[in-house]
Amino acid sequence: MSGRARLALCAYAATLLAAGALIPLVDGVGWLVQAAVLLGVQSGVGALARRVPLARTLTIGVQTLVTVLLLTLVFVRDHALFGVVPGPEALMRLGELLVAGGEDVGTYAIPAPMTDGIKLMVVGGVVLIGLAVDALAVTFRSAAPAGLPLLALYSVAAGLSDGGASWLWFLLAASGYLLLLLAEGRDRLSQWGRVFGGAARNSGGLADGLAGVGGSSPVRTGRRIGVLALGIALVAPLALPALDSGLLGGKGPGNGKGSGGGTISAVNPLVSLQNNLNQPDNREVMTYRSNIENPQNLYLRILALDEFNGSEWRSSTRRLTDVPDRLPQPTGLGRDVSVTEVRTNISASRSYQQTYLPLPYPASEVRVGGRWRYEPEGRTLVGDDGQTTRGARYEVGSLVVEPTAAQLAAAGPPPAELVREYTQVPGSLPGVVAETAEQVTEGASNAYEQAVKLQDWFASDGGFTYDTTVTSGTGSSAIARFLRDREGFCIHFSFSMAAMARTLGIPARVAVGFTPGTMKADGAISVGLRDAHAWPELYFEGVGWTRFEPTPSRGSTPSWTRPEVPTDSASDVAQPSADTSAEPSAAPSAEDSCPPQLRQEGGCGPSQEPGAALPTDRGTPAGTVLLVALAAVLVLVLPLSPLLWRTRARNRRLGSGGRTPADAAARTLAAWREISDEAWDHGIAPDESLTPRKAAARIVRLGRLDTAAAEAVHRIAGSVEQVLYAPEPRPVAGLAEDALTVRAGLRASAGRGARLRATLLPRSSVRVVWAVAERRTALAEQWAGRPGAGRWTARLRRLTRQHG
Repeated sequence: MSGRARLALCAYAATLLAAGALIPLVDGVGWLVQAAVLLGVQSGVGALARRVPLARTLTIGVQTLVTVLLLTLVFVRDHALFGVVPGPEALMRLGELLVAGGEDVGTYAIPAPMTDGIKLMVVGGVVLIGLAVDALAVTFRSAAPAGLPLLALYSVAAGLSDGGASWLWFLLAASGYLLLLLAEGRDRLSQWGRVFGGAARNSGGLADGLAGVGGSSPVRTGRRIGVLALGIALVAPLALPALDSGLLGGKGPGNGKGSGGGTISAVNPLVSLQNNLNQPDNREVMTYRSNIENPQNLYLRILALDEFNGSEWRSSTRRLTDVPDRLPQPTGLGRDVSVTEVRTNISASRSYQQTYLPLPYPASEVRVGGRWRYEPEGRTLVGDDGQTTRGARYEVGSLVVEPTAAQLAAAGPPPAELVREYTQVPGSLPGVVAETAEQVTEGASNAYEQAVKLQDWFASDGGFTYDTTVTSGTGSSAIARFLRDREGFCIHFSFSMAAMARTLGIPARVAVGFTPGTMKADGAISVGLRDAHAWPELYFEGVGWTRFEPTPSRGSTPSWTRPEVPTDSASDVAQPSADTSAEPSAAPSAEDSCPPQLRQEGGCGPSQEPGAALPTDRGTPAGTVLLVALAAVLVLVLPLSPLLWRTRARNRRLGSGGRTPADAAARTLAAWREISDEAWDHGIAPDESLTPRKAAARIVRLGRLDTAAAEAVHRIAGSVEQVLYAPEPRPVAGLAEDALTVRAGLRASAGRGARLRATLLPRSSVRVVWAVAERRTALAEQWAGRPGAGRWTARLRRLTRQHG
């Protein structure tokens, strides 16, 4: 196997080993197999391009093109030309997936489900990192800088993992990078016969005179950079800002699954509902008392998911206001519909911590202490400035709306603006969804009959099975799969019915919250984790948003969907027991600002998906903002640091300074070091075993310098010999101009890729690492040789003996 092929194979292995740190973040490992296949094709294309051979930049361009085609084939083949060529529609779809993946990352708990968006981010990220590693280590034959993209991959995984990545993933990532360094060392040995090392920098002679023109082995250099990079990898996760919700949050004292202690984590319904419904212990999250006649109609609603983008259902971004003393009349509710107001006292467990306040729908009055804000469209209350439901006690007045079937059937057309917003379906929704909706509702004479037919088909007539172990999902493909397999839980039933209603022109959204709970011996009602639920709400003019229940064996079927069943009425019996309510605040929060997490969305309500409990977001503290800013600066500056150091070193060496003979000698040696480093940057490694004259001839030969540049090299080499060997060196003028002439000659004879490499990733920048090591050694020797060090140590020993 050739050295370059061995390098390519090791670069492939190093990328996959570093990608292993992502495994704990998502469900399943199938994505890793897919990433390995795509990465293998990409590496193979690079190997073929280098064998042709193509120019380095062209090789990377071909690999990039193949990578784009592969990602198009895997993720958006239905929108691409011939399934592989990305057009505007495919690129737009890729952008939508990336946006959805970014939202999923900030919403889902670890391990997150492998949604299409997250899968694109994970697989695509690994493939792009692999492209960078292959380009640096194989195409440009510099394995040491290839550690930076590997470090970035590992650091992201470590920063997102609960408590940081485990030692196993760190060991795998480090082993992959060291394997790459060893492969490069072997490749260099095969090319040069021996690894360039030269004389030791402190061995005297020419090495002393030039103060380190030569260098240590590139393999040793790579190892030093590797140690530095791995050290950063250990420290970087500690500096990453930790949020308290979603995939970016830690577990805290509790685990979010009802295992005791701490808080119940707030996550997306896609994750939390399935987790909570499968808990062996129905952990209590709240209790309440109400004067409603039939408590089975009292659903506790958190908020509605009203936007469907093809990858997920989510809540829209909306503006918040102060909580009014009396909430406005529900949208679309007419005067002729039977309405009774009831009052409910709710007491949340201290282990239940979320940003949204669970309320019966539609609430008409809320008396609660703390800092809360009101979102009018969804009629929800959102915590402000870190306010959560933890241990909250509050009183709610709500309306029991009881329309008749005749009123719903006679509902007029909804407002055009509402229809436009709540009947939108993505272009990615399979045609089978609309076709099935038409078949199921065939013969219905109005929107109400269509809704009832859909509900009954899901709940009983369609042969669906309620199963909480089915893989969750809310995107277009998940809905199509649910309609095909006909098994799932409330997420699948509610989201599918809402999507099908929208295809029929019925405004629809999905509410998430809790079913009424279980009656206790003392008359209070207990709501537990297993009461987490999702249900569709459909809009009918004159009634407003109306609950339907398509999920079999869950909740209660609304009376208005059962024929010839009289509606229940609520009684105005005694008020709820006083021992269940706490002293409410005198007035709602008057603060005009949105909550911190909403302010980041432009001053409006966030697109935050709830589940059995929604995420607790205490805002972004100033320290976190500062850390993020510093991290951004580092990310921008770090790739440019070799260029900046090289520019500064060149200006310092070629600048004028001093008039004494010693200053003239220093300028001469600095000019020689500058052209030696410039040659090194262009691929001509320094060799300390050569005299200045032979070294100059070697630079002229390997650098293919023109006459002017060659004469400049020899003039500087002659000046160096004068400084090193002449009893009284003659001062020479124009050294800086000669050094710049040599630099221009080297750049003129080099290819475009070599010039770019010499500018952005100069090989001589490794001197920074050497300088740090030498400074550390010098400080250690200085401390050990200080005159007072022994006396201070002896005095400390005497004091220790005296005081025992």
